[in-house]
Amino acid sequence: MRLTIDDVRSRFIKHFDGTTGSVYASPGRINLIGEHTDYNNGFVFPGAVTQGMIAEIKPNGTRNVNAYSIDLKDKVTFSLDDPKGPSATWARYIFGVCREMMELGVPVEGFNTAFAGDVPLGAGMSSSAALESTFAFALNDLWGENKIEKMELARVGQRTEHKYVGCNCGIMDQFASVFGKAGSLMRLDCRSGEYAYFPWNPKGYKLVLVNSQVKHALAGSPYNERRLSCERVAAVIAKHHAEVATLRDANYEMLEEVKNEVSEEDYKRARYVIGEVDRVLKVCDALEAGDYETVGQMMYETHYGLSKEYEVSCEELDFLNEVAKEEGVTGSRIMGGGFGGCTINLVADELYNNFVTVVKQKFAEKYGKEPIIIDVVIGDGSRKLC
Repeated sequence: MRLTIDDVRSRFIKHFDGTTGSVYASPGRINLIGEHTDYNNGFVFPGAVTQGMIAEIKPNGTRNVNAYSIDLKDKVTFSLDDPKGPSATWARYIFGVCREMMELGVPVEGFNTAFAGDVPLGAGMSSSAALESTFAFALNDLWGENKIEKMELARVGQRTEHKYVGCNCGIMDQFASVFGKAGSLMRLDCRSGEYAYFPWNPKGYKLVLVNSQVKHALAGSPYNERRLSCERVAAVIAKHHAEVATLRDANYEMLEEVKNEVSEEDYKRARYVIGEVDRVLKVCDALEAGDYETVGQMMYETHYGLSKEYEVSCEELDFLNEVAKEEGVTGSRIMGGGFGGCTINLVADELYNNFVTVVKQKFAEKYGKEPIIIDVVIGDGSRKLC
């Protein structure tokens, strides 16, 4: 069931003063290819989805923010002038966005807000980025007179993750949420910030997410450890090749040169990233040629790398990938940071019904519950609804 403005407005009226405010929305995202490349200054290929976050916001004439999470049935109040902020993790996303917008000179005042989302939590669809983008866009609209440009709004969300939540993420999730465009995927160069829209209307194929319902949390150490591995290898390569600032600048030959100077684990992590940067560009070429078989092949290669080299998969995701392969699915891979969540699958129309039936059946037989099937519709980015 899809989230609506009325779902949020009714709760806003109930929990606050009976009046209404302005309503804003931002989407979650999928990423066709390019995983863990954003913080290595590489390329990514995301698109916004129609699921996301909706928030109603109304200034309250104080310096306090009163926030109600409809999904969690939890209410938190914090002061904009308190440098520590709230302890509840969900509220820290809102607090961090407020503080970062204030750092940019936006004269944020206190407000009441109620919000909800229909992005499956822990599915790798970036519900946190959708939340950050919603509030960054809203505060810019309410108090910034839209003076902060969109890429900076995405960076506000990224800095919130880094400074207030403890996840050293790249820019992809927030970029996709802010810049999304219905019917288009986006290729982003995470070093230069340059991006291009690619029309996404594949004839004869569907994008399908299979949610394992294994929850992941990226704020812990595994995600940050992967990033440190990449930085360590890039630093070693840079001793031999001064032009290498991040792994985006490296190639396999450079990596082989330093194989004995880095740990086996760091070597594997770097090997995955270097290959993934190249795969994104191959997918772009393949899409422009209408070559979906190559797109699918690159997706399977990415899954292998994420599972065996970057080691962010889990048993359930590897199982879903194998079922996809057995059923003739064109492409399948882990989507998102890993450690649970979804696989993203490029499925030929004629195989769709059988794939959905078989993957549900086989997963339930092995793990005791059916995965959730999510048909992907590419939607718009951050916006004001009313």
